Amino acid sequence: VQLVESGGGLVQPGGSLRLSCAASGFTFSRFAMRWYRQAPGKECELVATITKPGTSTNYADSVKGRFTISRDNAKNTVYLQMNSLKSEDTAVYYCNAHTVVFSTLEYWGQGTQVTVSS
Repeated sequence: VQLVESGGGLVQPGGSLRLSCAASGFTFSRFAMRWYRQAPGKECELVATITKPGTSTNYADSVKGRFTISRDNAKNTVYLQMNSLKSEDTAVYYCNAHTVVFSTLEYWGQGTQVTVSS
């Protein structure tokens, strides 16, 4: 099982980034997908969630209207489009696959750093 994030980097305030998370080793379409982030000295925050078929999404208030989560089940990939980035968006962003079959089953990626700074 692997979740491999990419697309992080350094961006100026107001800029955009698109994160990708490529999944392998499990049936991607059977898992809801989530993006979390963790900034230094802060707790891990759930940023966005998308359902298995991709028909419903949810966002943290802190990113609502600026971030968009999407998925391509044919490519086993989930995305996070981040626009109007702010310095407070600086964090390591993690991809998470989550499902409940008798018990909770989830997988995590290794994370990708996003730094918003001028």
